[in-house]
Amino acid sequence: MKVAIVNLGQIVSGDWRAPLVAGDTILTEDGRIVSVGTASSASVEAADVVIDAGGTTAIPGLIDSHVHITFGDYTPRQNTVGYLESYVHGGVTTSISASEVHVPGRPRDVEGVKALAVAAQRCFAEYRPGGMRVIAGSVILEPGLSAADFKELAQKGVRLAKAGFGAVKTAYDYVPMVADAKAAGLITTCHTGGSSIPGSGAITGDHLLKMHPHVSFHINGGPTAMPDKDFERVIRESQIALQVCTAGNLRTTLLCANLADRLGAFDRFIIATDTPTGSGIMPLGMLYTIAHCASLTDMPAERFVCAASGSNAKVYGLDSGYLAPGKAADVVLIDAPDGGTQSTALAAIKHGDIAAIGMVMTAGVPRFVGRSRNTPATMRTARVTRSRITQDFSARAN
Repeated sequence: MKVAIVNLGQIVSGDWRAPLVAGDTILTEDGRIVSVGTASSASVEAADVVIDAGGTTAIPGLIDSHVHITFGDYTPRQNTVGYLESYVHGGVTTSISASEVHVPGRPRDVEGVKALAVAAQRCFAEYRPGGMRVIAGSVILEPGLSAADFKELAQKGVRLAKAGFGAVKTAYDYVPMVADAKAAGLITTCHTGGSSIPGSGAITGDHLLKMHPHVSFHINGGPTAMPDKDFERVIRESQIALQVCTAGNLRTTLLCANLADRLGAFDRFIIATDTPTGSGIMPLGMLYTIAHCASLTDMPAERFVCAASGSNAKVYGLDSGYLAPGKAADVVLIDAPDGGTQSTALAAIKHGDIAAIGMVMTAGVPRFVGRSRNTPATMRTARVTRSRITQDFSARAN
């Protein structure tokens, strides 16, 4: 399928160092972005679907790097069905598992945690709820896991390993397991801050620096934050990615954002939600945290859009997260919400408003065009002006 998105007001690239792209058109074909900025009239005419963006803003599909996936589009934590599909209406086009810890009666033995990770990974290998890509299967680090186990998991397609919920005597016991998982090529992540659910324990900056995982999960607290003094240590003394989550401490989110900016570490600042948790399900959580960070710091809104898209993609080695030729065609159209005081999406976000969503495309397929069922209406209206595809692009049909 060839899709042309025309009449864009602004384009956010996903790269916080060069966040805005000049031009007003995006072309995609067979699930990939072909061009961003300008296009010939012939290229637009050749598209199977033409979407008039109506002056709205294009951003990369948001990547939520902290979602507690189980199996299918269901969360036993909140007894909710269809929550991942609902996240698509919040602009999230990729969800990454923060481990399947909420599976009732989850196993804790070596073979059990390996089987759980492989089963979760296989469940989402081809399944796209609402069009979303889900990277599932994160082995929970438990005593007894060996270097050979991590190599086996990597060979079977598991990409992630999670510290913080195992039956260890102290968090320092994770150090050799994290090293073995990294050596096998897995991306390692670690619960940070106070304990959350039964089975988790407090993890501070010193624990993180000894383990040195790839990602400090909810470094701002999940939901309880580690001591303030630890933030600067982790930023200065490591290359750990600094993931802040909606279901955490807003004050320390802002502390971390400002420190990352001041200390030249904003490449490592990434945004997620940590849902579903005891805090609930937040289909607009990514948009909320983007707005909170933009409106409560001196940094521009587009920088935090990038932290929720391209920066996550870079940390996790994904082919999405950027509006650039060759990248996965995951595109979201956002705008100032109808009835608000601002005239553009980025101005509205900087003002603290939640951006309204007018279209979500994943894998080159428009999942809906016109209005998200979860956000306010857009000030401007994106619409399909020509289609050779038999498909209802309205949110009602999706």
